[in-house]
Amino acid sequence: MQNGRDISALPPAQRDYGIVFQSYALFPNLDVADNVGYGLVNRRMSRADIGVRVAELLKLVGLPGSEAKYPSQLSGGQQQRIALARALATSPGLLLLDEPLSALDALERVRLRGEVRQLQRKVGVTTIMVTHDQEEALSMADRVVVMNQGALEQVGTPREIYEQPASPFVADFVGRVNVLNAVSLGAGRYQAGRLALSSADGAAHEAGRRVRLYLRPEDRVVEAPLNGHANQLAGRIAKIEYLGGHCLAELQVPELDGQPLSIYFSLNQMRDLGIREGSELRLALRADRIRVFAQ
Repeated sequence: MQNGRDISALPPAQRDYGIVFQSYALFPNLDVADNVGYGLVNRRMSRADIGVRVAELLKLVGLPGSEAKYPSQLSGGQQQRIALARALATSPGLLLLDEPLSALDALERVRLRGEVRQLQRKVGVTTIMVTHDQEEALSMADRVVVMNQGALEQVGTPREIYEQPASPFVADFVGRVNVLNAVSLGAGRYQAGRLALSSADGAAHEAGRRVRLYLRPEDRVVEAPLNGHANQLAGRIAKIEYLGGHCLAELQVPELDGQPLSIYFSLNQMRDLGIREGSELRLALRADRIRVFAQ
């Protein structure tokens, strides 16, 4: 729906939206000016007006003066900007981005997603972006729609999607997560292996029901004094995965009967707490961040 109309019922030429394809789909035999102005020619604008509009858009996407270049002379990031300028040329009421950054290398993708977000806010056009990159969705969107085989799983803000997943699929799909098999003890208490854990989830799970506990690797307390914290446990660091500014440590807790925990640490925490493979660690799991779903 757009402005109260079902645009799927309209002929394609009358649907007021612009598209940026995953492959950009620039015309290789046309220069940048003709690529950007392609939709304006179909609207029978004068050559002079098209030139003015193209110049405006190229300045908007940060590529002024590139009218005479051809797509083969541009980098992947520059092609993405030209495709975006072409989609915006007709001032559409809706912009559809089909995985527009997936063909770029990691550093270019991170840089351009900020630029695309800034440009979208400047133009003010409603934008739908399709992506399989969860980090990309969380960093760029005002609202995230999580779909599973064509069915809606959850709609919410990035923070709601990440911190309050509505289903096991969302919890597992968006970001890293620990999953512990457990049995409900009633009243927000759960038995995972030989360890009793509490959760402030609020969902009602009668005693004896088999459940799964979901918690993120950062949902722990390690530095503050643990006195008064629920869900205290101790284990041994079995493996450390280096991820740049932080590390992911696999913690083996005997009471969990073989169910490992993955815990995030910053590099400063690694040094200050003496985190290394084989070291012992005591921590508490945050009851307010444990999500519980029936098996």
